[in-house]
Amino acid sequence: MRDEKKAAVCGVCGTGLAPAGRGRPAVYCSRSCQARAYRRRRQPPLPEPVVPEAPTAGEGRRREIAEAVWRIAAGRGLHEASMREIATEAGVSLRSVQYHFGSKHQLLVAALELLHKDNERRARERIDYDPGDARALLTAVLEEFLPLDAERRLALRVFAAYYARSLTDPALAAVFLGAGHPLEDLVAGIIGQGQAGGACRPGLDARHEADLLVSGAVGLGSDMLHGRRTAADVLRTLDYHLDRIFTPAP
Repeated sequence: MRDEKKAAVCGVCGTGLAPAGRGRPAVYCSRSCQARAYRRRRQPPLPEPVVPEAPTAGEGRRREIAEAVWRIAAGRGLHEASMREIATEAGVSLRSVQYHFGSKHQLLVAALELLHKDNERRARERIDYDPGDARALLTAVLEEFLPLDAERRLALRVFAAYYARSLTDPALAAVFLGAGHPLEDLVAGIIGQGQAGGACRPGLDARHEADLLVSGAVGLGSDMLHGRRTAADVLRTLDYHLDRIFTPAP
């Protein structure tokens, strides 16, 4: 008797697939995942990422300390991030933390700034940019709000911890929120690109749609962190809303 085969999962979102009957086994859990996989295959290869210069010893130590702040914030909450706890988590002396950052507040601000830069770089590496497919690009952007892997899960937990503190800390709020609404501007621009190419349904207000999509994706990502929704559920919900914006592909 053959050994029992490993359970099959969707090649895009990782959802478990029902056991195959006759014929070829399923590869994707839904038509939307199948279409997403097709769009990714037909896109041109992305350029090689720019390799950053090796950090100096001081920059490397500052990163180690900042990453310790992230782990504490994600695992226990930012209120547990005392200078002594951060030093212990980073495996350095308290004096070293004070030398590199001066004060706890300076450290918290610097750690948040570094996380923002890391997130932007990783998002650019992950997003399959296809200028001819506004929906595929918008889907990739919205997926950056979801904890679909360990990196994004950690970052979203840290941002959640910082958000609560930013409500009473103007300096953190300035870093956390930034000026204007750049995410909504980006999404509105992609929808506008789709409208210009005739890929969107008529009568849409790109800005209002962007506000709803960004706030919805953020809320759905929070539900995933709490375990209230699965990745497959959230991706289906996003597809449903994108179906309202974009016309069906020919």
